[in-house]
Amino acid sequence: MQINLKKWISVVLLGFSVSSQAGVYSDDLSRCLVESSTENDKTLLVRWMFTSMALHPDVASMSNVTEAQRDTVNKAAAEMFVRLMTETCVTQAKKAIQYEGAAAVEQGFNAFGQVAGKELFANPNVAQALAGLHKHIDTKKLETVLGL
Repeated sequence: MQINLKKWISVVLLGFSVSSQAGVYSDDLSRCLVESSTENDKTLLVRWMFTSMALHPDVASMSNVTEAQRDTVNKAAAEMFVRLMTETCVTQAKKAIQYEGAAAVEQGFNAFGQVAGKELFANPNVAQALAGLHKHIDTKKLETVLGL
C-alpha cells in the first residue's frame, strides 16, 4: 500500500479532534504510545499543540511564540513521532496501519494527546487558573434556571 507520507502525517497529527471508532489494533497502538512515552514526550506533545494553537487568530495576540521556537518544537515533535512509530511502537503501528489504515494511527495519537493534556490540566498552577472561572459564574442563575 503506497501513501502520500506528508499528507498522511498531517492527517494523523491534526486529527486530535476527529472522533472515530477505535479498533483492536488502534487500541494496541494507543496503549503502547501512552505506556511507552516518557514525561518528556508528553511535555513535548503539549508544547507542540500549544505552539500550533497559538497561531489561531482568536488567541494569537495572547501568545508571543516566535517562529524559531515553533520550528524547534516542530522538529523535536517530528523526531518523537518518528521514534514512537518506527522504534518504540513499531509492531503496533504496522498492524494498526495494515488492518485499520491511517485512522488507527490517528486514534493512537488522539489517546496520547488526551493523556498529555490531562497531565497538563493536573498541574497545580493550571488547575488554579481554571478554578478562577468559578468566581465569575452566576450560581444563583444556574440554580434557578436549571432547578439545582
